[in-house]
Amino acid sequence: MILRYRVSLPGIKGFARVYEVKDNTSLYSFHKQMKADMDFPQDQVVLFKAFGKDGEVAARYSVFTDFGFGTIDAVTAGQCHKKGQDKFIYFYDTTNVKSVIVTFDGEGEPRPGVLYPLLVEQKGPNPIEFENGYVAFEDLPDDKKKDPDDEDFDDDDFDEDEAEEADDETEEIYGEDED
Repeated sequence: MILRYRVSLPGIKGFARVYEVKDNTSLYSFHKQMKADMDFPQDQVVLFKAFGKDGEVAARYSVFTDFGFGTIDAVTAGQCHKKGQDKFIYFYDTTNVKSVIVTFDGEGEPRPGVLYPLLVEQKGPNPIEFENGYVAFEDLPDDKKKDPDDEDFDDDDFDEDEAEEADDETEEIYGEDED
């Protein structure tokens, strides 16, 4: 069976990743794929905090520590799904408490000739970009959104003289080439 999982960031519409995994895929293999695809730090201990159907924490899965539920190399996505653990907070950097939300998104169809876990959809840059101040268009407040295709779009905010002055200032910094 193929399971689909959506990876998201709390409160940010401009980021999403969708993965397909085989039900016998370990959480460790899933972790390795997410780490590679989203440029998560290589040297961090990771943790999957699983939530049950009631929304309460049902289990914690880590690499080195067995919290009584197994380690991520011994537990599969299918085992979690059968237990109703279809939502996780995946801490990719436990030291700095950085995480993404991983939610079961339905079953997928097997794809012949591909390796799983498989990234099948992506939206927005990697999570680190949001930490650095990136704001996706859909995350902007309504009063800050300006759509060029909208009839009410007014590009009078762009001042060509001001842009030219800024360009001239750059030349002053670097100086004119004199032969």
